Amino acid sequence: MRATQAGGAGTGAGAEGPGAASPALVAAIRRILRPLVRLLVRRGLTYPWFADLLKPLFVEAAEAEIAAEHGRPTISRISVLSGVHRKDVSRRTKELDDEPAPPRVHTVGTELVARWLSEARYLDPSGAPRPLPRTHGGGGADSFAALAEAVSRDVRPRTILDELRRLGIVRVDDDEVHLLVHGFVPAAGFEARAFYFGESLHDHLATGTNNLEGTAPRMLERSVYYDELSPASVAKLAARSEELGMQLLTTINREGMALEAADPPRPGERQRIRLGVFFHSAPVAPTTAAVARPPSASPRSKR
Repeated sequence: MRATQAGGAGTGAGAEGPGAASPALVAAIRRILRPLVRLLVRRGLTYPWFADLLKPLFVEAAEAEIAAEHGRPTISRISVLSGVHRKDVSRRTKELDDEPAPPRVHTVGTELVARWLSEARYLDPSGAPRPLPRTHGGGGADSFAALAEAVSRDVRPRTILDELRRLGIVRVDDDEVHLLVHGFVPAAGFEARAFYFGESLHDHLATGTNNLEGTAPRMLERSVYYDELSPASVAKLAARSEELGMQLLTTINREGMALEAADPPRPGERQRIRLGVFFHSAPVAPTTAAVARPPSASPRSKR
């Protein structure tokens, strides 16, 4: 088995000095960006569009770095640190403020599905989410309508139900609502999928950069990698990963819900967590195996 994790202390990008770029970091950034750039090209988004998108993000990062050093983030300092022209620095606030918030029904749907998967009243004897009567008249306090109202009084249960059906998360049979997924993962609706795509990958990258720069405390970041597998073996590992991954996520979901109720944070101490699971497979190109292994690792070394 080859178990991998991000770089440890002393491997930060700043170790080479101001303005210097580690060859290993450059190679890692190229690899990270390739799937994203392919997505942009398929969606008709060009390099000039992406370059304009990056400008306010560089400005934001420069402001944060200057503030962290207790400095005053003037336009000149931000321009020097970010490489963004002075005339573009002033555009930063408006462009970042234009980022859309998640649709209210999506955030409500996320919490609703989390409760459905974790609270005993909504589970069958095997621990699986059971079908819920659609209305109060059919199921009272254990109905879908009651669950929706417990999550939000601002969005009508019918509105939530219609959106969850549109996204392929639930179906309705004989006036019972069936949960079709193990979490809020929309099967339909590109906008919803894009939102959660950004949320998950943001936190995965934030974890990786934290660990790469050696920031304490280190965060959980582990993976296993094999490159000499048959398609049948990949299918077996995919199914096993799905099974064990969902067991982990369901357990943490239930414990997180219980802790939110039993141990609410004091003012100013509120924090968030995200635990993610992914499985990726792809054909191995002739040079892929050599590129994917760490420079110090032999083909079958353990890390």
